[in-house]
Amino acid sequence: MTDLRYLPDRDDVTAFTATVTDATDEYIVLDGTYFYPEGGGQPADRGRLEWDGGAATVTDVQKSHGDVRHVIGDREGDLPTEGDEVEGQIDAERRQTLRRMHTAQHVVSKVVLDEFGAQTAGNQIHTDTSRIDFKPATFSENDVARIQDRTNEVLDSDLAVTKAEMPRAEAEEKTPEGRGLLDLIPDHVDPLRMVAIGDFDLCPCGGTHVDRLGEVGHVRITNRTTKGADIDRIEFVLEE
Repeated sequence: MTDLRYLPDRDDVTAFTATVTDATDEYIVLDGTYFYPEGGGQPADRGRLEWDGGAATVTDVQKSHGDVRHVIGDREGDLPTEGDEVEGQIDAERRQTLRRMHTAQHVVSKVVLDEFGAQTAGNQIHTDTSRIDFKPATFSENDVARIQDRTNEVLDSDLAVTKAEMPRAEAEEKTPEGRGLLDLIPDHVDPLRMVAIGDFDLCPCGGTHVDRLGEVGHVRITNRTTKGADIDRIEFVLEE
């Protein structure tokens, strides 16, 4: 089983050393990793692994029955073998962009919940643009402008973003109603990794996030579309 070393609060680490537990022509498994595997609407990290006599690009990262498979692309030299030490290097610029995007998504989601009572029904984070589906929601142009303005007001507050484990019972008690979809998290997951934005928001989340809102910049909403009965999608980009 691969140790997810970026949890709960080391998602700023982009260089590390680990030991190989399995290696094939398609992927490499390590005893521990700081690479983020795809999940929760956030894409996987990319980067590079290097070892004595070889190296490979990491083009994708996926969970598989407790292991994390670092999918490899271009390779130099022979594959490493079990027990070999590797140096991992995550694409730091891409990681930081995804951290900013994911934290921005949390702020937009909480603003919409507070202002319109609509919950986040789904989201997808990308490096260039991201989207959130809200339900129940039917936003007007004025509503969209209000969401953007309020989101940027919150981002300007530069609140601290903290990431820590919390006993599930406490998390269920403290998470604001409508945040986190706790009922979708299997009961055996305890404790939960919680992301808090000052006293503004608290939400269970396993993704990567900035440490302060000031790192995010501003959000610009680029589109609103209707995706079904009472479901509206908002798309946004980040601005420095």
